[in-house]
Amino acid sequence: CFYTTPIKALSNQKYNDLAGRHGAADVGLLTGDNAVNGGAPVVVMTTEVLRNMLYAGSPALEGLGYVVMDEVHYLADRFRGAVWEEVIIHLPASVRLVSLSATVSNAEEFADWLVTVRGDTRVIVDEHRPVPLWQHMLVGGRLMDLFRDGSSREVDPELVRHVRDRERYAAPGWKQGRGRQRGWRPPARVDVIDRLDREGLLPAITFIFSRAGCDAAVRQCVQAGLRLNGPDEAAEVRAIAEERTRGLAADDLDVLGYWDWVDGLQRGVAAHHAGLIPTFKETVEELFVRGLVKAVFATETLALGINMPARSVVLERLVKFNGETHADVTPGEYTQLTGRAGRRGIDIEGHAVVLWSPGVDPEQVAGLASTRTYPLRSSFRPSYNMAVNLAQEMGPALARELLERSFAQFQADRAVVGLARQIDRNSEALAGYAEAMRCHLGDFAEYAALRARLKERESALAREGAAARRAAAEQSLERLSTGDVIRVPTGRRSGIAVVLDPGVHPTGDTRPLVVTEDRWAGRLSPADFPYPVEPLARVKVPRNFDHRSPQARRDLASTLRNARVDGAAGRGKGRSAAADDEEIARLRKAIRQHPCHGCADREEHARWAERWHRLARDTEALRARVESKTHSIARTFDRVCALLAERGYLAADGATGTPAGRQLARIWSESDLLVAECLRQGVWEPLAPAELATAVSALVYESRRDAEGPARLPDGPVRDALAATNRLWAELEEDEQRHRLELTREPDTGFAWPAYRWARGESLDRVLSAAETAGQELSAGDFVRWCKQLLDLLDQIAAVAEPGTRLAASAREAVAAVRRGVVASSGTV
Repeated sequence: CFYTTPIKALSNQKYNDLAGRHGAADVGLLTGDNAVNGGAPVVVMTTEVLRNMLYAGSPALEGLGYVVMDEVHYLADRFRGAVWEEVIIHLPASVRLVSLSATVSNAEEFADWLVTVRGDTRVIVDEHRPVPLWQHMLVGGRLMDLFRDGSSREVDPELVRHVRDRERYAAPGWKQGRGRQRGWRPPARVDVIDRLDREGLLPAITFIFSRAGCDAAVRQCVQAGLRLNGPDEAAEVRAIAEERTRGLAADDLDVLGYWDWVDGLQRGVAAHHAGLIPTFKETVEELFVRGLVKAVFATETLALGINMPARSVVLERLVKFNGETHADVTPGEYTQLTGRAGRRGIDIEGHAVVLWSPGVDPEQVAGLASTRTYPLRSSFRPSYNMAVNLAQEMGPALARELLERSFAQFQADRAVVGLARQIDRNSEALAGYAEAMRCHLGDFAEYAALRARLKERESALAREGAAARRAAAEQSLERLSTGDVIRVPTGRRSGIAVVLDPGVHPTGDTRPLVVTEDRWAGRLSPADFPYPVEPLARVKVPRNFDHRSPQARRDLASTLRNARVDGAAGRGKGRSAAADDEEIARLRKAIRQHPCHGCADREEHARWAERWHRLARDTEALRARVESKTHSIARTFDRVCALLAERGYLAADGATGTPAGRQLARIWSESDLLVAECLRQGVWEPLAPAELATAVSALVYESRRDAEGPARLPDGPVRDALAATNRLWAELEEDEQRHRLELTREPDTGFAWPAYRWARGESLDRVLSAAETAGQELSAGDFVRWCKQLLDLLDQIAAVAEPGTRLAASAREAVAAVRRGVVASSGTV
């Protein structure tokens, strides 16, 4: 049996759990970082490892009976979800699959798809929660139930009244006694933990959607003197922390804030987020599970797979930053977060607590807590690596057939079924409309088409005429000069006016400054002139005329009224364009000569014809949507294969692999084709190990924020290599645009300088300090995580480079240079 998980940390945890139950001799672990007892009867691994084994035809697959896919809803992950579908589709038919998830509401749809690709499938849905979950809100100092009772979904009326009172109290203008301003302040985190402790609700996880917020919460608790552990527990915590960090150098411990971290742990409080190195996170997890850490402040990443249940879960806010904007927590996210509450076999019940703040409505919280709709949506799309593997393994025809069986295509086809039904209903309605417009004098559809073409032509000419008039009006305004008397045809200032300043702008609208005959002064806009304007007369405007002076405006308005003005000038003249258009004349003649023109019920028939045309237009749009969804995955695969064939990774037949294609088939990266191009073009050949690590880092790193400034780069050949990488990416992006693909992201050099200094042997302190000096936000945990991803790609480069070449040797040396110190001591990411 293979047991797969989405992340290495969860794989390690499951390995420990299963080894504890079945014995270490019978359980193995394969995560890319670790390989332990790989031939055991039960092997835990990440899903990517199993996918790679399937493509490589690993002998470990022989005799495989079962695969357990834990957290199968990762199939929806935008970046990694395709891996789950690849595994499900490629597993031999003899292997039985068990898929686990707590957050899939369309399990029946997912199972229907599994039937098509795996055969007989049973859906087991358990609505019963082993440990009942109670929902609360902490409003001020009161911990109140969200629902009236455990069985109903009705919000507690007392909570609603109390929140209404607090809203009034928190209003900015509310005053109490002697005019003192009162308002709302968020409860201190130490007070919230104290309250939970008094209620017997610890251990607790408080979700704060900010790394800095989690660290600040721990500091606040420590500074307030909070102690949740007794002396014996504190001593045990200290011993475990020292044991887990034994492999870290003393200098690194100082950089990592070890002493403050241990102080918090001994008190029973800790933070848990991606900014911590894996060793620190794993220690927090172990101590929490043992009950030696009783309050953890965590980001939402803790909820994604790590088995770290608590008695209660606290949500400080119901809004989080999703990478682009601040968005409300979804029902699925709320369920995932609060699902940590209630330890099976330990707690009788779990508790979810939402901290109230102004604007948080109990009904909103109740909606999050009671919604059970989290449909699983496929994010599957063919990648270059997948395409070349499939094409070489089974040929393009069988590969297309295989991709047609993906969950993504299954869902698209189901959507097509609904659209097809709507098209059928529309077709029936169109037949009814056609019958209703039938005319005994002739073909009314033909007559209606003539009328429709006439209307379209007239509308087009009207648009053209309006645009031409606007252009002519703008040009006439540009020809005005000081002293010209004009007529303002529309707007509140319509009437006669004299131009003080033409207001011609080289790049913007012309806005003449005028004084009107009723003594108003100001600038007009082109919108006040729907057709060209012509000067009616001229008057003398005094030099240095001050249009802000009432007296000056009065004198000029008097002069204006005495001027001889031709009132007709400047008005629109001439025939309309439609009157002279030959096409319109032809259509009008055809309409008058058509037999249906003389029908007494002509306009009634015309109304039905108009409905027919509108519905026919909508139906064509539906057919276009159906066409875009049908075989959409296979069409994308064809475009990927066409690009690969153009670039020499597939032979002309689309099935035969080339040397470059066989190399690409062994590269597992979001930038797989760009990596292959760099190898093929020899971009990295002249680089020393530290320089190679620097150049390769641009293909794994992704800045957390777009606002990060320009990255510092080392001098020498690595600059040329990075420039060449960017040129290759630009060429590849052009090809992708031509093939309507979007698979390769731009290289990001934001990690280049830290990677270079670390691979060169500098200390963690110097590397992180240099990043901070450069204005880069790089925590120790982020540094380790990017180093781990860099190591993964460097390992692949060492494996696929030509044996005995300088590049293969440099890649192995780069791996050794990066895998040291805090990076080597952190087994998971």
